[in-house]
Amino acid sequence: MYRSQNILVDKIIEGIQEKKGYDIAVVNLENIEETICNYFIICQGNSPSHVTAITESVAKFAREQAGAKPSAVDGLRNAQWVAMDYTDVIVHIFTPDAHEFYDLENLWTDADITKIEDIQ
Repeated sequence: MYRSQNILVDKIIEGIQEKKGYDIAVVNLENIEETICNYFIICQGNSPSHVTAITESVAKFAREQAGAKPSAVDGLRNAQWVAMDYTDVIVHIFTPDAHEFYDLENLWTDADITKIEDIQ
């Protein structure tokens, strides 16, 4: 079971689940030296329009329920891979092909990775 002390992480996950994003992984980087953030949250949407909808939902949940706005959002033009930078948390939202190609979860083999159960 996943438990977080970080409200922002929890609200981002809720935003992903609200739009039926799936294959959610929380990569905890807190104990790894010289990383750019404390968490990666990685998920997948079915298509570029689904990725865009998930991005909008994450932004809404983070803003309204955690008081957080991303410092940057990149990738919306093609919406194959959108990255949302919340400084300590970076959200990666992929289409299936891009997710398989970049395989970010396996770049951090020494990180603590928690898979979140998909909502049907």
